[in-house]
Amino acid sequence: MKEIHPELLFQDIGDTEVQYLKYGGDGPTVILLHATGFSPWLWHPISLALADHYNVIAPYFCDHRESDPNKGGLNWTILAEDLCKLCDALDIREPFLAGHSMGATVMTLANGLHGDVAKKMVLIEPIFLPHDFYNISLKVEDHPLASKSIKRKNHWQDKDEVLTYFKSKSFFQSWDERVLELYIKYGIMEKDSGGFELTCSPQREASLFMGGGVYDPWPVLPKITCPVLVVEGEMSENRSWIDLKKAASLFEKGTYHMVNGAGHLIPMEQPMEIFNILDHFFKD
Repeated sequence: MKEIHPELLFQDIGDTEVQYLKYGGDGPTVILLHATGFSPWLWHPISLALADHYNVIAPYFCDHRESDPNKGGLNWTILAEDLCKLCDALDIREPFLAGHSMGATVMTLANGLHGDVAKKMVLIEPIFLPHDFYNISLKVEDHPLASKSIKRKNHWQDKDEVLTYFKSKSFFQSWDERVLELYIKYGIMEKDSGGFELTCSPQREASLFMGGGVYDPWPVLPKITCPVLVVEGEMSENRSWIDLKKAASLFEKGTYHMVNGAGHLIPMEQPMEIFNILDHFFKD
């Protein structure tokens, strides 16, 4: 695997700009889309491995649109349209798509609402909530995820405090060491006024969580005709309320795969396992 340093680029998609990492490898294009509140840099070990045989692009969907979590947040159908606009602007046709959590759901909506964008898709722990969830209106304080994210700690005096804080949290204990280092390096930014804070602010993360409950993705699954692989973590807490085996069965060409010993954050916990899954599925 050759060492590649991605370019950080910005693309005008009409009414806003989307930033993305471009690895510039040879071969067909793979687009990797991250989970809510995270960074495209967390795909980096996977992107490096893929870049031996693919042209890898990893967009950043956090701060390219203004939104308010108390006014419904950022509807994921808008992000789905933005993904399609990005592909059009970059003249990308029939890419391989792989998304995690929010990213997986956005890719599903892009394909289901705008025609088959992808040649193949890998959906890692997509957020396909129970139908009833989409029929209720929640305030931020009542939303199970937005209510927590908006209260997230968002100031540290220096990088040592950042490192100590994140390494002390059980949330990160299962992460691959390289990915945790990338999160600390690129998920935290220095402020002109001093100290450090999250690159994707708690307000923006909460807005993304709120936007995920606006549109029910279940009806679009049967409309997608490209091959789809749904990947679930054996230890994921989402398994008790999201039925991903059922979701896989609703795609015209859907298959299901479980990653043993992994939770919801499979790309952060087992990046090389995800690389192997993507590479095998895309080549098959």
